[in-house]
Amino acid sequence: MGSFDITGPAADVNMMGYANTEQIASGIHFRLKSRAFIVAEPNGKRVVFVNLDACMASQIVTIKVLERLKARYGDLYNENNVAISGIHTHAGPGGYLQYVVYIVTSLGFVRQSFDVIVDGIEQSIVEAHNNLRPGKIFVNKESFITIDDLKPDFRCDLLDAGVNRSPSAYLNNPAEERSKYEYNVDKEMTLIKFVDDELGPVGSFNWFATHGTSMSRTNSLISGDNKGAAARFMEDWAEQMGLPKQSAHANSDDLRSLHKTSVLPRRVSTIIPEPNEITDDLIQLASSYEASGGRRLAGSSITRRIRSTQQNKPKFVSAFCQSNCGDVSPNVLGTFCIDTNLPCDFNHSTCNGKNELCYGRGPGYPDEFESTRVIGNRQFLKARDLFDSASEEIQGKIDYRHTYLDFSKLEVKVSTSAGGQQTVKTCPAAMGFAFAAGTTDGPGAFDFRQGDVKGNPFWKLVRNLLKTPGKDQVECHSPKPILLDTGEMKEPYDWAPAILPVQMIRIGQLVILCVPGEFTTMAGRRLRDAVKTVLTSGNSEFDKNIHVVLAGLTNSYSQYITTFEEYQIQRYEGASTLYGPHTLSAYIQEFQKLAMAMIANKEVPTNFQPPDMLDKQIGLLPGVVFDSTPLGVKFGDVSSDVPGNSTFNKGSTVNATFYSACPRNDLLTDGTFALVEKLDGNNNWVPVYDDDDWSLRFKWSRPARLSSRSFATLEWTVPEDAAAGVYRLRHFGASKPMFGSVRHFTGTSRAFAVR
Repeated sequence: MGSFDITGPAADVNMMGYANTEQIASGIHFRLKSRAFIVAEPNGKRVVFVNLDACMASQIVTIKVLERLKARYGDLYNENNVAISGIHTHAGPGGYLQYVVYIVTSLGFVRQSFDVIVDGIEQSIVEAHNNLRPGKIFVNKESFITIDDLKPDFRCDLLDAGVNRSPSAYLNNPAEERSKYEYNVDKEMTLIKFVDDELGPVGSFNWFATHGTSMSRTNSLISGDNKGAAARFMEDWAEQMGLPKQSAHANSDDLRSLHKTSVLPRRVSTIIPEPNEITDDLIQLASSYEASGGRRLAGSSITRRIRSTQQNKPKFVSAFCQSNCGDVSPNVLGTFCIDTNLPCDFNHSTCNGKNELCYGRGPGYPDEFESTRVIGNRQFLKARDLFDSASEEIQGKIDYRHTYLDFSKLEVKVSTSAGGQQTVKTCPAAMGFAFAAGTTDGPGAFDFRQGDVKGNPFWKLVRNLLKTPGKDQVECHSPKPILLDTGEMKEPYDWAPAILPVQMIRIGQLVILCVPGEFTTMAGRRLRDAVKTVLTSGNSEFDKNIHVVLAGLTNSYSQYITTFEEYQIQRYEGASTLYGPHTLSAYIQEFQKLAMAMIANKEVPTNFQPPDMLDKQIGLLPGVVFDSTPLGVKFGDVSSDVPGNSTFNKGSTVNATFYSACPRNDLLTDGTFALVEKLDGNNNWVPVYDDDDWSLRFKWSRPARLSSRSFATLEWTVPEDAAAGVYRLRHFGASKPMFGSVRHFTGTSRAFAVR
């Protein structure tokens, strides 16, 4: 197992996912990670699976990671046995993909976003490689129980983590097919548990389908959304449980969780005694510690996060991977018009004809942070139960198949209504009008709406200024009215991918289908069933106890894949199915070929390679010119301090604002911009919470768009299980002078008491 920080620039960069130009990063909710596992047969094959707290995988990221792995390890790790998957958070910095359409809102390519992801993936794989040890793997799966299935007494514990956001399209699938399934979304989570022969459990990865859209299109804090939160909770829980075993014998200076509830894991240093009550003496002690004032640091090493483990000390790694989430929303309370509070139109998700007013509501509505916590916690609790009860050992060999395909002109054999077969083709990429309508998780603008199969004359004129689709292209994509003919737009370089990877990984009776896009619920079911049928037919070594999971947004990105029937309705997902109505049939056909090659022990040829366009990338985001403070003020000085002689109760919020500098000067990778420190019995300040903690938020702002001055606000909501005592807030940062190198600084708030 391995993991590493991939938190990108927390300022100025547009976030990837909603394509909202006004959603610019300005702080950190909690940090993003790359989590990896490697499974190897002694003297045999091995596979790598990486799960990214990022919106999706990127073809250029995958290419450059593979180049680095080749430089380190030769041919040991390559495109065939390495998979890199994204969790689909919409709250991470963008600009790390190479195709134009995915980096327009980020003002082109953002090298800093790209570099930190590539570096983090490499480091997580290196760590996993160095951690290879004998062990066992167990698999377990179970469904989420829905509200309707529950007795009233249990509804607080087992609620849904996803609902279908395009039910009108789902209903267009054949009734006979729909009758096979109880729900219109997949509620099953599949988990694998890694157990070291000596250390015991060292981690888990699971696959479950729900969008990373609990955080809204107006959020500006970097966040792993619900899946990143679930991973954070699971790793904290494991630490509290003393996993891996060796950590139970850590010395007294180690910081470990004192998790007290099953609702939300928390960490507090074990070296801090917890007094029974706050006394006047303690309040007086707090009042004697004023803000420190800003001071220079020799470097950034002092900012190492308190979660960072010591070298050679094993750590528990838990990843919550994405699956066929295309039409699955975490906003489980339904969709409502923000002007009337009435439900949105069923077919078009509009309010009086306008899509901009229709929003889905999460379980914590109107608090998106609470919605993120709840959906993350539901996944964590399910994963914990599967982890605890996992007993089916994975046995059998490791294998994999991978190839590249040109999805712009793939010949596909499909069944006809008469029972025969005909050959059809996929199309060069194009996006429909309903793409611009957005979804109920993040509506679009203007007069676009979901379910539009005609288009609009005005927007067709606008489209034609960029590229007029030809007659063949229009017919190929029918009934999708083309808004952006991205597959045929080549200036200044390719707007959309044509060459895509498909990959199948086998670990014993577990088979992972790695797809470069977002499959809808039914599309994913069809693909899984088709592959399972091939693998379990005839004299195959697979039996009926095979576990087939779909890993979405893996290795590259090409938007959505709906069923043929859903495509006809042209909801957002159908309009974003790039290669036409037969896209899913193409995937099924090609994955069946991979499966047949696997059981026949044959290699799969590839005649294509995706382009490496790194040298062509254009980035228009200006760099940091310089940072400044008012005359007589130092970086790290407090601008707005904690009130003097103040005492805070559990659940209350403490704020302090510091004169700061642009976070792009140093990402403080594997470090922190924010700390909560506690006074111990020896009058030493001990770090207890950092910017990877749920309770502590780092918010950055400028007084004006082009100002060289900036502020950092640290906002700490005192956890219910925080130890009573004396605390203060500390900020770390790095400033850029007009001339010379970046300078690191720190500063603290006034101390305060916590009851």
